Amino acid sequence: RAYGAMGAGGLWVRTAHTALSGVLTLGLFLHRTGEAEPSQHLQKEAERGAVLQPTLFVALLGCSVLLYFRVSLMDPGFVTAEEEADKSEEQCMVIPQASSSVKMRRCGYCMVKQPMRAKHCQLCQHCVRRYDHHCPWIENCVGEKNHPLFIVYLSVQLVVLLWGGHVAWSGLFFKQSWEWLWHNIFLLISFLLIVVFTIVVLLLLISHLYLISCNTTTWEFMSYHRISYLRHSELENPFDQGVIRNLWRFFCSCHLTAWEKIYFHRNHEPV
Repeated sequence: RAYGAMGAGGLWVRTAHTALSGVLTLGLFLHRTGEAEPSQHLQKEAERGAVLQPTLFVALLGCSVLLYFRVSLMDPGFVTAEEEADKSEEQCMVIPQASSSVKMRRCGYCMVKQPMRAKHCQLCQHCVRRYDHHCPWIENCVGEKNHPLFIVYLSVQLVVLLWGGHVAWSGLFFKQSWEWLWHNIFLLISFLLIVVFTIVVLLLLISHLYLISCNTTTWEFMSYHRISYLRHSELENPFDQGVIRNLWRFFCSCHLTAWEKIYFHRNHEPV
């Protein structure tokens, strides 16, 4: 299959995300124009030298949308048959013969030999290296190749939401009248949506950063007792090499990691 190809579901999700971002931004921008025409407002803002912040906000929003499409359309780390042929001999050299309890399994769906920490995704129909989860927001898996960029996207998105929430809140001057509510209904809805999205993104970012600092994944964290290489490990987390090394390997490593080497090396270290 061609990586990043958009199915019908993915097309709707990505279109909805882009449309929602554009509508909220346009609504906040038009609200800031007040009663005057947008062109007159921009002229007055330019005369005061106050167009830098709106320009930066739009640029940051554009960056978040580009990151969103990049993360959602890129290969998250699909395991291919060609990779299996290259890695099979190396895995045999790494895995000790005595470790009969931990074996490299062949996927029953796509029939490739899975590297350690890989999992088959039923929605993507592929095995994904260092599988974290399938994210319906991006309609793609989060795996070893796109996980760092996913964290960058969440960080940029959080900044955009906090900035947009500040803009929406600054425009709200509460009055107990139906006329005021009618004229500010869009701003109120925008603010409530931004608050909900901000909470979701913040919690997601915090949870991912915690798991990354421990060198574990969402799938491993949620299914610890059902994963053989974790259940039979002598260590609670055989991949944890300390916070600094975990973060360095996650954000700065330019190549895929042979997790089998780390697993068997750490499990045979003297305690």
